Amino acid sequence: MKTWVSVIAVAALLVGGVARAELVDRVAAVVNRDIIALSEVQQRAAPELARLAAERDPRRRAEQRSQILKQALDILIAERLVEAEVRELGLTVTSAEIEEAMADVRKQNNISDPAQFEQLLSREGYTMKSYREFLGKQIARGRLMQLKVATKVKISEEDLKAAYAQYSKLEGEEAEVHARHILVSVDPKATPEQVEEARKKAVSIAEEARRPGMDFSALAKARSDGPSREDGGDLGFFRRGVMVPAFEKAAFSLKVGEVSEPIRTNFGWHVLKVEERRAVGVTPYEEMRPKLELKLREEKTEKFVEQYVQELRKKAIVEVKL
Repeated sequence: MKTWVSVIAVAALLVGGVARAELVDRVAAVVNRDIIALSEVQQRAAPELARLAAERDPRRRAEQRSQILKQALDILIAERLVEAEVRELGLTVTSAEIEEAMADVRKQNNISDPAQFEQLLSREGYTMKSYREFLGKQIARGRLMQLKVATKVKISEEDLKAAYAQYSKLEGEEAEVHARHILVSVDPKATPEQVEEARKKAVSIAEEARRPGMDFSALAKARSDGPSREDGGDLGFFRRGVMVPAFEKAAFSLKVGEVSEPIRTNFGWHVLKVEERRAVGVTPYEEMRPKLELKLREEKTEKFVEQYVQELRKKAIVEVKL
């Protein structure tokens, strides 16, 4: 909330000029007449910036911080351009549509308790009001993309067969992994010092887990902060593409019985142990076809969306001051 107050304050000072606005909150970019404050960029990049605590080299940490902020700013600029286009075309979203989307999010995540949902949103930095605003913007952007991009996306049978051939090659060499994990949770708003303290705790747990005869399941029940704690951290079998990239990379790199170094995700630090592997059968083409079509459609849509945003940016006046 503090950030939005700052942004509003910056916007109010725009009439008086950018120099006055910087007294309140440094300006990261101006998109036409719309200001993006540095605090907004930092808030958007907060999860990635928190992960930088693990980087010990100051020079590399500074380089990575600069890159993360630049990427976050590019995303915010793109959002401003798209929102301006939404306003220009008069695209609107009703309260009923937002409530329906909210209910869908709860259903997909098996959350029936409103208080639990609000608590989870809070962990991601949202209030109910700000999440409704977020969903409203997402629906409006989707409506714009449907109008401007969707008709350009074509998927041919040749595209699908090529994707299936690639899938068959990968799956033929692939396996499922059965793993357990121990989570040392980290608050999304944690300071770098708190992130580092949690990492050290995870390192200690990993060392404990590697001791001869140590029961990882019992250790997870005793030390994990995650919801799988009562099941001994059991994640069951999973394939590639299911877990977050850093977690997946470790799971498919470890040998059976090995324990990982701490892995950073948005939830905190994880210590992972691979229990077993098994071969995966290749799913027939007709069964895979809808999934492959959806995947290709998403990839092509993303490509056309990027092109569309670049076209908007060329037509806009964008001053980057970061």
